[in-house]
Amino acid sequence: MIENKILVAIATLFFIGMMSVFTVHETEKAIKFQLGEIVKDDYQPGIHFKWPFINNVKKFDGRIQTKDSEPERFLTAEKKNVIVDSYVKWRIGNVKTFYTVVGGDINQANLRLDQIIKDAFRSEFSKREIKQLVSTDRKAIREILIKNSKQISADLGLEIIDVQVKRIDLPPEVSNSVFLRMEAERARVAREFRSQGAEEAERIRADADRQRVVTLANSFRDAEKLRGEGDAKSAEIYATAYGADVEFFSFYRSINAYKNIFSDPNRMIVVEPNSDFFKYFKKTK
Repeated sequence: MIENKILVAIATLFFIGMMSVFTVHETEKAIKFQLGEIVKDDYQPGIHFKWPFINNVKKFDGRIQTKDSEPERFLTAEKKNVIVDSYVKWRIGNVKTFYTVVGGDINQANLRLDQIIKDAFRSEFSKREIKQLVSTDRKAIREILIKNSKQISADLGLEIIDVQVKRIDLPPEVSNSVFLRMEAERARVAREFRSQGAEEAERIRADADRQRVVTLANSFRDAEKLRGEGDAKSAEIYATAYGADVEFFSFYRSINAYKNIFSDPNRMIVVEPNSDFFKYFKKTK
């Protein structure tokens, strides 16, 4: 009987001891309540103690959460609609505030945070034109959104880690007109380049024709000059040779004439036998 009482006492003490201990993991945030009132919320990872039946503990996911928003329309500075697809990364900053304001509900926190981020987007996009949004201001917008939403989200017990724009699109009705304007602009630039190219081609062609005419004229001039000099030199050589031995030169030219005439057996020549053409046929030593 006494042994049974001891066993019951040990079991009761073990049960009470187990109820007096709780563990907080690295990925968790914990709040300790005493009779429904929050008494502590700054727990570090590890083993902690509480009073059984008086204290109770609630734990929340302390890891980074991602809120992937549905694409939303915003107006730019030139009053044009853009469709923005974005996401937010956040985690629980102050678990007490998180529990008090949104009841520790992540879905409720996402709904509240979504509205905060959309308001921040709406404010920043209304200050910028489409060209700025899609080209130069992405990083600046991100930093401003994080800065502006941090304080508001802190009121929910949340800590903003990052805000990113995945893509910015134009509505279909706007895209068509923009693409048509872009196409017209590209066509205008293409026509301008073609016109400049045609003008340059004509200039190059005219210059080439001019150089051709000049080159041919210079070549013809040089050729005529060389031909004249050659003819003069030839005449000089003939004159010198003729003057050195008139009889031999006359005989040489007659022999060449006979050779040219009689080389063709079908050729006929009609001359008087006493003509000068045959004078060397008649001569004897």
